[in-house]
Amino acid sequence: MNRLLLLLFTIVFSTLQAQESSLIKIETENSALVLKVGRNKKLYQTYLGTKLNNGSEYEFISKENIKKFVINDGNPLIDLRHQVYPTFGTDNLFEPAIRMTHNDGNPSLELEYQSHTSEKITEDISQITIQLKDSQYPVFVALHYKIFYKENVIETWTEIKHKEKKPVVIYNYASVALHLDSDKYWLTQFYSDVVEEMRMEESQLTRGSKVIDSRLGVRTNMFASPSFFLSLNAKAEENTGEVISGTIAWSGNFKHTFEIDNNNELRIISGINEFASEYTLEPGKTFKTPSFIYTFSNKGKGQASRNLHSWARKYGIKDGEKPRLTLLNNWETTFFDFDQIKLSNMFDDAKTLGVDMFLLDDGWFGNKYPRSGSTSGLGDWEATKSKLPDGIGFLMKKAKETNVKFGIWIEPEMINEKSELYEKHPDWVLSLPNREKNIYRTQLVLDLCNPKVQDFVFKVVDDIMQTESGVAFFKWDCNRMMTSAYSTYLKNQQSHLFIEYTKGLYKVLDRIKSKYPDLPMMLCAGGGGRIDYGLLNYFTEFWASDNTDPFDRIFIQWGYSNFYPAMATCNHVTSMGNQSIKFRTDVAMMGKLGFDIHVGGLKEDELKYCQEAVSNYKRLSTTIGQGDLYRLVSPYKDSRAVLMYVNENKTKSVLFSYTLHPLTDPNYGLVRLNGLDPSKKYLVKEINLMPKNKNTFEESGNIFSGDFLMKIGLKVSSSRQENSVVLEITNTSLL
Repeated sequence: MNRLLLLLFTIVFSTLQAQESSLIKIETENSALVLKVGRNKKLYQTYLGTKLNNGSEYEFISKENIKKFVINDGNPLIDLRHQVYPTFGTDNLFEPAIRMTHNDGNPSLELEYQSHTSEKITEDISQITIQLKDSQYPVFVALHYKIFYKENVIETWTEIKHKEKKPVVIYNYASVALHLDSDKYWLTQFYSDVVEEMRMEESQLTRGSKVIDSRLGVRTNMFASPSFFLSLNAKAEENTGEVISGTIAWSGNFKHTFEIDNNNELRIISGINEFASEYTLEPGKTFKTPSFIYTFSNKGKGQASRNLHSWARKYGIKDGEKPRLTLLNNWETTFFDFDQIKLSNMFDDAKTLGVDMFLLDDGWFGNKYPRSGSTSGLGDWEATKSKLPDGIGFLMKKAKETNVKFGIWIEPEMINEKSELYEKHPDWVLSLPNREKNIYRTQLVLDLCNPKVQDFVFKVVDDIMQTESGVAFFKWDCNRMMTSAYSTYLKNQQSHLFIEYTKGLYKVLDRIKSKYPDLPMMLCAGGGGRIDYGLLNYFTEFWASDNTDPFDRIFIQWGYSNFYPAMATCNHVTSMGNQSIKFRTDVAMMGKLGFDIHVGGLKEDELKYCQEAVSNYKRLSTTIGQGDLYRLVSPYKDSRAVLMYVNENKTKSVLFSYTLHPLTDPNYGLVRLNGLDPSKKYLVKEINLMPKNKNTFEESGNIFSGDFLMKIGLKVSSSRQENSVVLEITNTSLL
């Protein structure tokens, strides 16, 4: 009997050793994705979740699972059901990651594992590349996994190529397929519209498919965000629950498919939207998908957000660890009605306010067709002589005189019919040749598939930068989507349009980034219509919404905070809404602060308040922009919003509390803080007070332990309507 047990154990142990040798472990500090090569040479996903303990050959297999393996071969790490990159045409019954037609008309693929490599790039970053090949055709697929260990983020993309004699057609080309096996699944998505960006909606997934996608070609986030949360077993809360946060780094059409099968297992397939985009791939050429970026958290949505923020600041956003410029924009003060004298005075206003930069918005260009409104001039990027007789060079000199930086607005992807550019190059426009042009916001889209158009768009930026000393900043706008789109340049390959346009945009931005590596730029698209980590590789920040009413902005900025760090979210103090200057400014300080107001129209106490708020923001901008975010009270669950930022060494924190529209006295309770060091002592002080006003926070000036602040909390919210409180929390060792 003992010999039989010993023999059985030896067989099991040897089998497990073989299983272990064929495992591919993609691990961050706290999460793991485990893949396995089956005996049929196919590659399967066997695990996705919390990282298990290291230290033995049984690293991924518990004693209970060994028992299951011996009895019925049911170990979840050995059960091979989920192909890593599912194909079409053979035995796959559900959504494929890849679909292709070969030269002989065969529409099937069967990918077999060939090899894999692992590369250590830095102490924090490694990359695993897995090579797959079809068993019958010379088709090759490379799966790439870039691992950001400390940030607990994985970036994955796919490369497809072939050596058939003629081009093949690929119909599906996902960046990733992930498999999950839980009792229930909860999807948090973010719908949008003009002035209604990033509104959160959560629902339980049911059998079948749920799709979040965009087919707009450009300004692709106009109705839906490319980012989501997926909670496992139950709704994840801010600090509890298992959740995946995912997003696609692509600025064109995207698609996330969530499909629950007959076994209640979920397949997530994400990538470029294949809608109207079958792609002809030449022999020897490589089709590279955009990156899908995700993080797994077993500590709720808050930790997932902090993971993405940390990754974004270091790797995902241009100059993510550098300071941002505070600014004064002229738009709401002047709209299109200005001249160089009026603009000169606004440099002085920026100086008075204490901000770093004056940003000149729309309306400065066009001569044959001056930009006196939205119907003309777009495409003619020369200063309007009647408004700026000395050109933008005059404004650059004014910037030097006042020691205020100068930024400028452009929309180089778009064109008005009433422009010299359109008269010269009507073939540069995306438009069907035999149908009436579809005009949206009085403009059309330039064809960035065309290299000549790419050169033109690059030249718009380059010419401005070559004038005098150049500008310190660009606001790059994009105010419409594609409709009735047809590329004269692409001829009979119109199904490539959505993809090649986005690639053309990236080519332009690569050239700009290469020539002007330190140039900050704001991403804008009729508000927040085009925000993703594909473009944020080139842009330092983004405009969240044209809706700057502070009540609405709290929800909009709250939505973006789930996936993007505060230093990237541009928030301006404007005249929109009827709230006080304090409330408007406190809301804008939640991210990257700017102003779009008539400074001369401020009352004396309002100006003093703004000056002090700017000073406070500059002093605390590192904590706000680079600190860890803790969302404490959600405006979706209460008539207030409370959040705080904590710096890396937990010595400084900034807390924002906003009271919204309570119908009755809500009698708000204490709010427990988060992210502090329980052993440290902290001075809590209210800042951003109107001149001569008393503290609304009664405990201002008191010292508390981090332990007290996190376990007991503070009464940070007032029951008064339209009230905001900003607290500076400082470790006493710094005093």
